[in-house]
Amino acid sequence: MADPITDKIDETHELIASDKVEGTAVYSRANEKLGTVNHFMVDKRTGHVAYAVMSFGGFLGLGSRYHPLPWSALTYDPNLGGYVVDLTPEQLKSAPSYTSEALPNWDDQVYSHRIDEYYEGTMGH
Repeated sequence: MADPITDKIDETHELIASDKVEGTAVYSRANEKLGTVNHFMVDKRTGHVAYAVMSFGGFLGLGSRYHPLPWSALTYDPNLGGYVVDLTPEQLKSAPSYTSEALPNWDDQVYSHRIDEYYEGTMGH
């Protein structure tokens, strides 16, 4: 059953509920839709979002690829109603990704280092 109090407090000027971000479109600088935010990876100690995992491709969740993007690489654009990332579709295709059949080991620091290294080299972050 919906809670009338908490259901109305899902966004302020500076804060937004995670369920409102999940499903939000991600665009390139050329306003090409690249995918949507599927979920976040949050640092347990700091509470900061480390990665937004974007779904890309597929149909009805089948054949989708998931791209972990450093949260700092995303900029919210109110005119688009979505996030903008400084990547082309071609750069995204060669970025670190995984499928639901081959999930990554997030405990492996080499994996997250590889993600960060790719985006530092590609986007200068």
